[in-house]
Amino acid sequence: MNTTEIFLLAMLLIFSIPYLIWRLGKTDYYAPLVVVQIIAGILLGPGVLGAAFPEYYKFVFNPAVIQSLNGIAWWAVMIFVMIAGIELDLKKAWEHRRESSITAGLALGMPLLFGCAAAAGMLGYAGWIGPKAMTWQFIMGVGMACAVTALPILILLMEKLEILRQPIGQRILRYASVDDIAIWGVLAVILLDWDRMGRQVGFLFVFALATVVYRRVMVKLEESDRWYVGLIWLAVCGFGADWAGLHFMVGAFLAGAVMDAHWFNQEKMDLMRHHVLLAIMPVFFLSTGLRTNWAVGGSAVFIAAAVLLVASVAGKLMGIQLAGKILKWEKGEASIIGWLLQTKALIMIIFANILLDKQVITSETFTALLLMAIASTMLTVPVVYPKLQRLREIIFRSK
Repeated sequence: MNTTEIFLLAMLLIFSIPYLIWRLGKTDYYAPLVVVQIIAGILLGPGVLGAAFPEYYKFVFNPAVIQSLNGIAWWAVMIFVMIAGIELDLKKAWEHRRESSITAGLALGMPLLFGCAAAAGMLGYAGWIGPKAMTWQFIMGVGMACAVTALPILILLMEKLEILRQPIGQRILRYASVDDIAIWGVLAVILLDWDRMGRQVGFLFVFALATVVYRRVMVKLEESDRWYVGLIWLAVCGFGADWAGLHFMVGAFLAGAVMDAHWFNQEKMDLMRHHVLLAIMPVFFLSTGLRTNWAVGGSAVFIAAAVLLVASVAGKLMGIQLAGKILKWEKGEASIIGWLLQTKALIMIIFANILLDKQVITSETFTALLLMAIASTMLTVPVVYPKLQRLREIIFRSK
Protein backbone atom coordinates (compact mmCIF):
# COMPACT_ATOMS: atom_id res chain seq x y z
CA MET A 1 0.00 0.00 0.00
CA ASN A 2 1.10 3.57 -0.61
CA THR A 3 0.99 6.30 2.05
CA THR A 4 -2.40 7.61 0.91
CA GLU A 5 -4.02 4.19 1.23
CA ILE A 6 -2.50 3.59 4.67
CA PHE A 7 -3.63 7.08 5.75
CA LEU A 8 -7.20 6.28 4.70
CA LEU A 9 -7.00 2.96 6.55
CA ALA A 10 -5.99 4.89 9.67
CA MET A 11 -8.93 7.28 9.15
CA LEU A 12 -11.24 4.27 8.83
CA LEU A 13 -10.07 3.02 12.23
CA ILE A 14 -10.32 6.49 13.80
CA PHE A 15 -13.95 7.01 12.79
CA SER A 16 -15.42 3.51 12.80
CA ILE A 17 -14.18 2.00 16.08
CA PRO A 18 -15.41 4.78 18.45
CA TYR A 19 -18.74 5.05 16.65
CA LEU A 20 -19.40 1.30 16.83
CA ILE A 21 -18.48 1.18 20.53
CA TRP A 22 -20.68 4.20 21.27
CA ARG A 23 -23.67 3.12 19.19
CA LEU A 24 -23.67 -0.64 19.83
CA GLY A 25 -22.62 -0.28 23.47
CA LYS A 26 -25.17 2.51 24.11
CA THR A 27 -22.62 4.35 26.23
CA ASP A 28 -24.14 7.82 25.86
CA TYR A 29 -25.37 8.03 29.46
CA TYR A 30 -21.93 7.77 31.05
CA ALA A 31 -19.59 8.19 28.06
CA PRO A 32 -20.68 10.54 25.23
CA LEU A 33 -19.19 9.92 21.78
CA VAL A 34 -16.42 12.45 22.39
CA VAL A 35 -15.27 10.51 25.49
CA VAL A 36 -15.41 7.20 23.59
CA GLN A 37 -13.27 8.78 20.87
CA ILE A 38 -10.65 9.75 23.44
CA ILE A 39 -10.67 6.23 24.90
CA ALA A 40 -10.41 4.75 21.40
CA GLY A 41 -7.41 6.99 20.76
CA ILE A 42 -5.66 5.36 23.74
CA LEU A 43 -6.67 1.87 22.57
CA LEU A 44 -5.21 2.57 19.12
CA GLY A 45 -2.00 3.91 20.67
CA PRO A 46 1.31 2.16 21.36
CA GLY A 47 0.30 0.98 24.85
CA VAL A 48 -2.59 -1.22 23.65
CA LEU A 49 -2.73 -1.82 19.88
CA GLY A 50 1.03 -1.33 19.61
CA ALA A 51 1.68 -3.86 22.37
CA ALA A 52 -0.80 -6.44 21.05
CA PHE A 53 0.01 -6.12 17.34
CA PRO A 54 3.36 -4.32 17.03
CA GLU A 55 3.91 -5.09 13.34
CA TYR A 56 0.41 -3.98 12.34
CA TYR A 57 0.73 -0.86 14.48
CA LYS A 58 4.03 0.11 12.82
CA PHE A 59 2.52 -0.55 9.39
CA VAL A 60 -0.56 1.64 9.87
CA PHE A 61 0.90 4.38 12.06
CA ASN A 62 4.17 4.85 10.26
CA PRO A 63 6.01 8.23 10.41
CA ALA A 64 4.50 9.54 7.14
CA VAL A 65 0.94 8.77 8.26
CA ILE A 66 1.50 10.18 11.74
CA GLN A 67 2.87 13.39 10.23
CA SER A 68 -0.25 13.75 8.07
CA LEU A 69 -2.56 13.03 11.03
CA ASN A 70 -0.70 15.53 13.22
CA GLY A 71 -1.27 18.33 10.69
CA ILE A 72 -5.02 17.70 10.72
CA ALA A 73 -5.00 17.41 14.53
CA TRP A 74 -3.20 20.73 14.98
CA TRP A 75 -5.70 22.64 12.85
CA ALA A 76 -8.68 20.86 14.40
CA VAL A 77 -7.69 21.71 17.95
CA MET A 78 -6.85 25.31 17.01
CA ILE A 79 -10.37 25.83 15.64
CA PHE A 80 -11.87 24.15 18.69
CA VAL A 81 -9.87 26.26 21.15
CA MET A 82 -10.71 29.43 19.20
CA ILE A 83 -14.43 28.63 19.52
CA ALA A 84 -13.96 28.06 23.26
CA GLY A 85 -12.37 31.51 23.47
CA ILE A 86 -15.23 33.13 21.53
CA GLU A 87 -17.83 31.55 23.82
CA LEU A 88 -16.38 33.02 27.00
CA ASP A 89 -19.08 35.23 28.51
CA LEU A 90 -17.07 37.58 30.69
CA LYS A 91 -19.68 40.37 30.51
CA LYS A 92 -22.16 38.22 32.40
CA ALA A 93 -19.43 37.25 34.85
CA TRP A 94 -18.70 40.94 35.46
CA GLU A 95 -22.39 41.69 36.07
CA HIS A 96 -22.35 39.04 38.83
CA ARG A 97 -18.72 39.59 39.78
CA ARG A 98 -18.98 38.86 43.53
CA GLU A 99 -20.70 35.53 43.05
CA SER A 100 -18.59 34.63 39.99
CA SER A 101 -15.25 35.54 41.56
CA ILE A 102 -15.93 33.68 44.83
CA THR A 103 -17.21 30.55 43.10
CA ALA A 104 -14.67 30.49 40.27
CA GLY A 105 -11.83 31.26 42.68
CA LEU A 106 -12.71 28.40 45.02
CA ALA A 107 -13.57 26.05 42.14
CA LEU A 108 -10.10 26.63 40.71
CA GLY A 109 -8.08 27.21 43.86
CA MET A 110 -8.99 24.13 45.90
CA PRO A 111 -8.32 21.47 43.23
CA LEU A 112 -5.18 23.41 42.27
CA LEU A 113 -3.88 23.06 45.83
CA PHE A 114 -4.81 19.37 46.00
CA GLY A 115 -3.29 18.74 42.56
CA CYS A 116 -0.06 20.55 43.51
CA ALA A 117 0.19 18.34 46.60
CA ALA A 118 -0.23 15.24 44.43
CA ALA A 119 2.39 16.54 41.98
CA ALA A 120 4.82 17.17 44.82
CA GLY A 121 4.37 13.53 45.85
CA MET A 122 5.06 12.36 42.28
CA LEU A 123 8.40 14.16 42.37
CA GLY A 124 9.59 11.56 44.86
CA TYR A 125 9.62 8.99 42.07
CA ALA A 126 11.51 8.95 38.78
CA GLY A 127 9.84 9.23 35.40
CA TRP A 128 7.20 11.90 35.97
CA ILE A 129 8.85 15.32 35.59
CA GLY A 130 9.85 16.42 32.09
CA PRO A 131 13.51 16.98 31.14
CA LYS A 132 13.06 20.74 30.56
CA ALA A 133 10.85 21.46 33.57
CA MET A 134 11.72 23.32 36.72
CA THR A 135 10.13 21.89 39.84
CA TRP A 136 7.60 24.73 40.19
CA GLN A 137 6.54 24.36 36.54
CA PHE A 138 5.81 20.66 36.99
CA ILE A 139 3.91 21.15 40.25
CA MET A 140 1.90 24.09 38.92
CA GLY A 141 1.22 22.36 35.58
CA VAL A 142 -0.10 19.15 37.14
CA GLY A 143 -2.02 21.13 39.78
CA MET A 144 -3.69 23.26 37.15
CA ALA A 145 -4.55 20.15 35.11
CA CYS A 146 -6.51 18.95 38.16
CA ALA A 147 -8.36 22.29 38.32
CA VAL A 148 -9.35 22.58 34.64
CA THR A 149 -12.98 22.64 33.52
CA ALA A 150 -13.64 21.86 29.84
CA LEU A 151 -16.09 24.58 28.80
CA PRO A 152 -17.03 23.08 25.38
CA ILE A 153 -17.75 19.62 26.84
CA LEU A 154 -19.57 21.25 29.76
CA ILE A 155 -21.88 22.90 27.21
CA LEU A 156 -22.53 19.55 25.50
CA LEU A 157 -23.33 17.81 28.80
CA MET A 158 -25.62 20.59 30.00
CA GLU A 159 -27.48 20.40 26.68
CA LYS A 160 -27.92 16.68 27.29
CA LEU A 161 -29.21 17.37 30.82
CA GLU A 162 -31.51 20.14 29.47
CA ILE A 163 -30.20 22.84 31.81
CA LEU A 164 -27.95 24.87 29.47
CA ARG A 165 -30.48 27.70 28.97
CA GLN A 166 -31.82 27.52 32.54
CA PRO A 167 -30.57 29.92 35.27
CA ILE A 168 -28.36 27.28 36.92
CA GLY A 169 -26.80 26.43 33.55
CA GLN A 170 -26.01 30.07 32.81
CA ARG A 171 -24.46 30.46 36.26
CA ILE A 172 -22.22 27.45 35.67
CA LEU A 173 -21.11 28.89 32.32
CA ARG A 174 -20.09 32.13 34.08
CA TYR A 175 -17.98 30.27 36.61
CA ALA A 176 -16.34 28.13 33.91
CA SER A 177 -15.61 31.21 31.76
CA VAL A 178 -13.74 32.97 34.57
CA ASP A 179 -11.75 29.81 35.31
CA ASP A 180 -10.86 29.41 31.63
CA ILE A 181 -9.20 32.83 31.57
CA ALA A 182 -7.24 31.97 34.72
CA ILE A 183 -6.18 28.57 33.34
CA TRP A 184 -4.74 29.99 30.13
CA GLY A 185 -3.11 32.82 32.06
CA VAL A 186 -1.35 30.35 34.37
CA LEU A 187 -0.31 28.29 31.35
CA ALA A 188 1.30 31.38 29.80
CA VAL A 189 3.29 31.88 33.03
CA ILE A 190 4.39 28.23 33.05
CA LEU A 191 5.57 28.56 29.45
CA LEU A 192 7.58 31.74 30.03
CA ASP A 193 10.97 31.22 28.41
CA TRP A 194 13.67 33.60 29.62
CA ASP A 195 15.70 32.91 26.48
CA ARG A 196 12.72 34.02 24.39
CA MET A 197 11.40 36.71 26.71
CA GLY A 198 12.02 39.41 24.12
CA ARG A 199 10.02 37.48 21.54
CA GLN A 200 7.18 36.82 23.97
CA VAL A 201 6.89 40.45 25.07
CA GLY A 202 7.11 41.51 21.42
CA PHE A 203 4.36 39.07 20.42
CA LEU A 204 2.01 40.27 23.18
CA PHE A 205 2.65 43.91 22.24
CA VAL A 206 2.01 43.32 18.53
CA PHE A 207 -1.01 41.14 19.37
CA ALA A 208 -2.53 43.94 21.46
CA LEU A 209 -2.11 46.47 18.63
CA ALA A 210 -3.34 44.01 15.99
CA THR A 211 -6.40 43.19 18.12
CA VAL A 212 -7.53 46.84 18.04
CA VAL A 213 -7.30 46.91 14.23
CA TYR A 214 -8.84 43.44 13.89
CA ARG A 215 -11.89 44.29 16.00
CA ARG A 216 -12.53 47.48 14.02
CA VAL A 217 -12.38 45.51 10.77
CA MET A 218 -14.62 42.69 12.01
CA VAL A 219 -17.52 44.92 13.04
CA LYS A 220 -17.66 46.32 9.50
CA LEU A 221 -17.81 42.91 7.80
CA GLU A 222 -20.79 40.76 6.91
CA GLU A 223 -21.13 37.66 9.12
CA SER A 224 -20.15 35.32 6.28
CA ASP A 225 -16.87 37.23 5.87
CA ARG A 226 -16.24 37.24 9.61
CA TRP A 227 -15.96 33.44 9.65
CA TYR A 228 -13.31 33.46 6.93
CA VAL A 229 -11.35 36.40 8.33
CA GLY A 230 -11.57 34.73 11.74
CA LEU A 231 -9.73 31.69 10.39
CA ILE A 232 -7.02 33.92 8.89
CA TRP A 233 -6.71 35.63 12.28
CA LEU A 234 -6.46 32.20 13.92
CA ALA A 235 -3.54 31.16 11.71
CA VAL A 236 -1.72 34.46 12.33
CA CYS A 237 -2.15 34.29 16.12
CA GLY A 238 -1.20 30.61 16.26
CA PHE A 239 1.97 31.25 14.26
CA GLY A 240 2.92 34.30 16.34
CA ALA A 241 2.43 32.53 19.67
CA ASP A 242 4.39 29.47 18.57
CA TRP A 243 7.21 31.62 17.15
CA ALA A 244 7.38 33.40 20.51
CA GLY A 245 7.60 30.11 22.39
CA LEU A 246 4.12 30.27 23.97
CA HIS A 247 2.67 27.38 21.87
CA PHE A 248 0.24 27.70 18.98
CA MET A 249 -2.75 26.65 21.13
CA VAL A 250 -2.21 29.65 23.41
CA GLY A 251 -2.38 31.77 20.26
CA ALA A 252 -5.58 30.00 19.22
CA PHE A 253 -7.22 30.79 22.55
CA LEU A 254 -6.14 34.43 22.39
CA ALA A 255 -7.50 34.63 18.83
CA GLY A 256 -10.94 33.56 20.04
CA ALA A 257 -10.91 35.43 23.35
CA VAL A 258 -10.72 38.84 21.65
CA MET A 259 -13.73 38.07 19.43
CA ASP A 260 -17.27 38.87 20.52
CA ALA A 261 -19.78 36.02 20.43
CA HIS A 262 -22.51 38.35 19.12
CA TRP A 263 -20.52 38.79 15.90
CA PHE A 264 -21.68 35.30 14.96
CA ASN A 265 -25.07 33.61 14.81
CA GLN A 266 -25.32 31.32 17.87
CA GLU A 267 -26.87 28.46 15.90
CA LYS A 268 -24.07 28.63 13.34
CA MET A 269 -21.51 28.71 16.15
CA ASP A 270 -23.06 25.59 17.69
CA LEU A 271 -23.03 23.92 14.27
CA MET A 272 -19.40 24.91 13.73
CA ARG A 273 -18.40 23.34 17.05
CA HIS A 274 -20.49 20.26 16.24
CA HIS A 275 -18.95 19.82 12.79
CA VAL A 276 -15.41 20.29 14.09
CA LEU A 277 -16.07 17.64 16.75
CA LEU A 278 -17.63 15.37 14.15
CA ALA A 279 -15.27 15.72 11.20
CA ILE A 280 -11.75 16.49 12.40
CA MET A 281 -11.37 16.39 16.20
CA PRO A 282 -11.36 12.54 16.23
CA VAL A 283 -7.97 12.81 14.51
CA PHE A 284 -6.73 14.87 17.46
CA PHE A 285 -8.00 12.23 19.88
CA LEU A 286 -6.07 9.57 17.97
CA SER A 287 -2.90 11.67 17.90
CA THR A 288 -3.34 12.13 21.66
CA GLY A 289 -3.64 8.37 22.13
CA LEU A 290 -0.44 7.84 20.15
CA ARG A 291 1.42 9.87 22.79
CA THR A 292 0.43 7.69 25.75
CA ASN A 293 3.19 5.74 27.44
CA TRP A 294 3.28 3.11 30.17
CA ALA A 295 7.07 2.88 30.48
CA VAL A 296 7.15 3.41 34.27
CA GLY A 297 4.78 0.47 34.58
CA GLY A 298 1.08 0.19 33.91
CA SER A 299 0.18 -0.10 37.60
CA ALA A 300 2.18 3.03 38.47
CA VAL A 301 0.38 5.05 35.80
CA PHE A 302 -3.03 3.87 37.05
CA ILE A 303 -2.10 4.63 40.68
CA ALA A 304 -0.96 8.13 39.69
CA ALA A 305 -4.18 8.64 37.70
CA ALA A 306 -6.27 7.53 40.71
CA VAL A 307 -4.43 9.91 43.07
CA LEU A 308 -4.88 12.79 40.62
CA LEU A 309 -8.57 11.93 40.21
CA VAL A 310 -9.15 12.01 43.97
CA ALA A 311 -7.27 15.32 44.23
CA SER A 312 -9.29 16.79 41.37
CA VAL A 313 -12.74 15.60 42.47
CA ALA A 314 -12.27 16.26 46.19
CA GLY A 315 -10.73 19.68 45.62
CA LYS A 316 -13.44 20.81 43.20
CA LEU A 317 -16.31 19.59 45.40
CA MET A 318 -14.86 21.09 48.56
CA GLY A 319 -14.27 24.43 46.84
CA ILE A 320 -17.83 24.60 45.47
CA GLN A 321 -19.37 23.48 48.78
CA LEU A 322 -17.50 26.32 50.52
CA ALA A 323 -18.70 28.78 47.87
CA GLY A 324 -22.27 27.54 48.37
CA LYS A 325 -22.09 28.19 52.10
CA ILE A 326 -20.63 31.67 51.63
CA LEU A 327 -23.24 32.61 49.00
CA LYS A 328 -26.13 30.76 50.74
CA TRP A 329 -27.19 28.60 47.78
CA GLU A 330 -30.22 26.34 47.82
CA LYS A 331 -29.72 22.84 49.18
CA GLY A 332 -28.32 20.48 46.54
CA GLU A 333 -27.07 23.19 44.15
CA ALA A 334 -23.44 23.06 45.26
CA SER A 335 -23.15 19.34 44.60
CA ILE A 336 -24.64 19.65 41.09
CA ILE A 337 -22.44 22.62 40.19
CA GLY A 338 -19.33 20.96 41.65
CA TRP A 339 -19.80 17.80 39.60
CA LEU A 340 -20.56 19.64 36.37
CA LEU A 341 -17.45 21.80 36.76
CA GLN A 342 -15.56 18.52 37.18
CA THR A 343 -15.83 17.89 33.42
CA LYS A 344 -12.26 17.87 32.12
CA ALA A 345 -11.99 16.06 28.79
CA LEU A 346 -10.66 18.05 25.82
CA ILE A 347 -9.44 21.27 27.47
CA MET A 348 -7.40 19.34 30.05
CA ILE A 349 -6.13 17.06 27.30
CA ILE A 350 -5.17 20.11 25.24
CA PHE A 351 -3.53 21.61 28.34
CA ALA A 352 -1.59 18.38 28.99
CA ASN A 353 -0.55 18.16 25.32
CA ILE A 354 1.05 21.59 25.62
CA LEU A 355 2.91 20.59 28.79
CA LEU A 356 4.14 17.46 27.03
CA ASP A 357 5.22 19.40 23.92
CA LYS A 358 7.24 21.76 26.14
CA GLN A 359 8.69 18.78 28.06
CA VAL A 360 7.29 20.00 31.38
CA ILE A 361 5.83 16.53 31.91
CA THR A 362 6.78 13.10 30.59
CA SER A 363 4.54 10.91 28.44
CA GLU A 364 3.89 8.78 31.55
CA THR A 365 2.51 11.81 33.43
CA PHE A 366 0.56 12.72 30.32
CA THR A 367 -1.01 9.24 30.30
CA ALA A 368 -1.98 9.51 33.97
CA LEU A 369 -3.55 12.94 33.38
CA LEU A 370 -5.40 11.62 30.33
CA LEU A 371 -6.89 8.74 32.34
CA MET A 372 -7.87 11.18 35.09
CA ALA A 373 -9.62 13.46 32.58
CA ILE A 374 -11.58 10.57 31.08
CA ALA A 375 -12.66 9.24 34.48
CA SER A 376 -13.77 12.64 35.80
CA THR A 377 -15.81 13.32 32.65
CA MET A 378 -17.44 9.88 32.66
CA LEU A 379 -18.53 10.38 36.27
CA THR A 380 -20.35 13.64 35.55
CA VAL A 381 -23.68 12.66 33.96
CA PRO A 382 -24.35 9.50 36.08
CA VAL A 383 -23.75 11.50 39.27
CA VAL A 384 -25.49 14.73 38.25
CA TYR A 385 -28.63 13.32 36.59
CA PRO A 386 -30.23 11.85 39.78
CA LYS A 387 -29.22 14.93 41.75
CA LEU A 388 -30.98 17.15 39.21
CA GLN A 389 -34.09 14.98 39.43
CA ARG A 390 -34.16 15.34 43.23
CA LEU A 391 -33.62 19.11 43.01
CA ARG A 392 -36.48 19.44 40.51
CA GLU A 393 -38.76 17.44 42.82
CA ILE A 394 -37.90 19.72 45.74
CA ILE A 395 -38.63 22.83 43.66
CA PHE A 396 -41.90 21.32 42.41
CA ARG A 397 -43.05 20.47 45.96
CA SER A 398 -42.15 23.95 47.23
CA LYS A 399 -44.47 25.44 44.60
